[in-house]
Amino acid sequence: MPTDHTCVADGTPGDVAITTFGLLMEVRDGLVARLSPQLTEHHLSVIEAEVLVRLLRSPGHRLRMADLAAQVGLTASGLTRVVDRLEQGGLVVRAACPSDRRGTFAQLTVAGRERIGQALPGHLDLIERWFIGLASPEELATLTTVLRRIRDEVRPDALAGVVE
Repeated sequence: MPTDHTCVADGTPGDVAITTFGLLMEVRDGLVARLSPQLTEHHLSVIEAEVLVRLLRSPGHRLRMADLAAQVGLTASGLTRVVDRLEQGGLVVRAACPSDRRGTFAQLTVAGRERIGQALPGHLDLIERWFIGLASPEELATLTTVLRRIRDEVRPDALAGVVE
């Protein structure tokens, strides 16, 4: 469905694409700002918490590093730095992949499960307050469907390692 991408008289983009995309970026940044302080109380950054949650929700609490990088939207080197920090804190360990000698798993430790388990109740309360709770169940279902469709188009590799 084509969209009219005309500009207003002064040349400023005035279409729904710019507005909607801008709102999405503002919402993301705003949510990170609202969630960060609570995670900091648990000595976690937003990206560290994201990695721990992804591992927590994965079979065996582990994912191949390449799959984890795709899911959290980091480069291989970016994820390596995050996993290095988590490993130093005893929250994650690396394990060899038996089916691919080049592959490495990131695996959640007991300490990692405990840390994210302590952080999650407050984190989920804030997600409810600042995101989920602001939409009706129908709006939320539509938003989830649309976000998943967009994600699948722009980051198809994010499904790697996911068991559905």
